[in-house]
Amino acid sequence: MYPGAYVATKPDHPAVIMARSGEVMTFAQLDEEANRLSNVFADAGLRPGDHVAMCLENHPHYLAMLWGAHYAGLIYTAISSRLTTEEMAYIITNSGSKALITSPHKADQAEELRSQMPDVELRLMVDSTIDGYDSYEAVIANASVEPLPDRVGGYDMLYSSGTTGRPKGVLQTREQIPLDEGGAQVSALLAGLFGVDGDSVYLSPAPMYHAAPLRFNMGVLALGATTVVMEHFDAEEYLSLIGTHGVTISQVVPTMFVRMLKLSDEARSRHDVSSLNAVIHAAAPCPVDVKRRMIDWWGPVLHEYYAGTEGNGFVYCNSEQWLAHPGTVGFPVTGIVHICDDDGDEVDVGSEGTVYFEGGGEFEYHGDEEKTADSHLGNGWSTLGDVGKVDEDGFLYLTDRKAHMIISGGVNIYPQETEDILTMHEAVTDVAVIGVPNE
Repeated sequence: MYPGAYVATKPDHPAVIMARSGEVMTFAQLDEEANRLSNVFADAGLRPGDHVAMCLENHPHYLAMLWGAHYAGLIYTAISSRLTTEEMAYIITNSGSKALITSPHKADQAEELRSQMPDVELRLMVDSTIDGYDSYEAVIANASVEPLPDRVGGYDMLYSSGTTGRPKGVLQTREQIPLDEGGAQVSALLAGLFGVDGDSVYLSPAPMYHAAPLRFNMGVLALGATTVVMEHFDAEEYLSLIGTHGVTISQVVPTMFVRMLKLSDEARSRHDVSSLNAVIHAAAPCPVDVKRRMIDWWGPVLHEYYAGTEGNGFVYCNSEQWLAHPGTVGFPVTGIVHICDDDGDEVDVGSEGTVYFEGGGEFEYHGDEEKTADSHLGNGWSTLGDVGKVDEDGFLYLTDRKAHMIISGGVNIYPQETEDILTMHEAVTDVAVIGVPNE
């Protein structure tokens, strides 16, 4: 489904609520803006399968922009607003983007980019303008509100920074399908595993340019639910928003758990979190002590998954499964997990090795055949580069990324283990452990 499918039944239902400003965009408003933007793209000569890039902070119009590209059948790349001009120029050029939408937050870099993206003819800026960029609001106001004919759904191509070299664009090998059939995978996940429906309220505390926030927000709106978008994460503000909006589902990263746990007892206890049905966490390993304390606080509403931008597999566990297998990231739901040594041979149960998926989604790294090949074995199994093991019940445990491993005296040392110990110390706000050569 897509936001326009709900205009007839609940046009005034909130689709997007900005946490701090309180600005609300209804489903009717979201659908109208997306239709107008899709016409802007089409009038500029972009056709289904073409690429477009966006680089801005968590903005009230961000999701409408994404849906506008989606409605036009475009492949859209959300660029981190923290990147340098050189990094942004590389992604815009590498993706083959023909349009860029940005904001005054990136004005200095947007000005520098003008001479570095010769193939980008449509340049838009929301809230303000600079030389070489048209006003987003002006072009939207002058565009047709009528849906484009014969619409196919677009999809994202996001860049995975990996551990070495340039960011790699993860291109899903898929065909474009009619708009009203698109987004089924994430929406089905949200509905099937987490019970999301049109009455749900989703709290999104992370930058929209990351894969999970972007895809989950799009999936929530495709189901007719409301999303509350935080401009920036703040631990106590997050807790306050749950009670204020009756939040039923949210997705976080473990660092956010840590920051909430480090609040005073009084600060934690003053907020009502009883409306929560599901809190999903991913993107980084969660220390066992941190997760146990969160379950003690919030109850068995925590859900964890392991997956990547590449979409080659999906591993999942709920709170009950985790309590029975502390430290696990879950059991494979999509794809079959194999643990292999450096030669690509499977290791014994309980032994560590590189985590591979068989039978998951297909992907390639855009314009990088070597990296695509390096992430696959000859039999087609693919990896995200993580090291882990499976237990006798088939539950997966991650150790760290292979590229992070330090070898000392013939022993494998994983920085994640040290980080897990240090992160909960009262004097530590956050920690990252790296290895450096030492004779």
